[in-house]
Amino acid sequence: MDIRVELIIVAKLIASFLLGAFIGLDREKHGLDAGIRTYASVCIGATLFTAVAAHLVSDVAAASRVISNIVTGVGFLGAGIIYRNSSAGTSHGLTTAATVWCTAAVGVAIGLNMFIIAIVGAIALYFLLSLHHQHWYIRWKKKMVDKHNKNGNTD
Repeated sequence: MDIRVELIIVAKLIASFLLGAFIGLDREKHGLDAGIRTYASVCIGATLFTAVAAHLVSDVAAASRVISNIVTGVGFLGAGIIYRNSSAGTSHGLTTAATVWCTAAVGVAIGLNMFIIAIVGAIALYFLLSLHHQHWYIRWKKKMVDKHNKNGNTD
């Protein structure tokens, strides 16, 4: 691998760091466990694995195996984030697990030179993570829950 290819991968890692940190920004601002460091790390790792595989191997099937293992590995990481409180009948960590998994997809997109897709994905994830702080969303959600409870639904 020549220095130009390495510099291209370095540029991808910087882009991955910025997008991953952006995705984790809202969570960091609100003091949640998974924040900038977690999301940036997942994004950088996915980018690095993907970019190296794509540049070292001319075999598309080999690169796709690396990507599929990223999906599986980060999914396994997400499974460790989710926990169930049986006594309260609630689950926690679902959004974190899902958005960490999606952040890996942003990293893969960067690794495959799909920068516009990665940027749009990062913006969408940030928007989703920030929803529960938006007044219009809070009002809408309360209205939906009240309507659900009014109809006697308990599940």
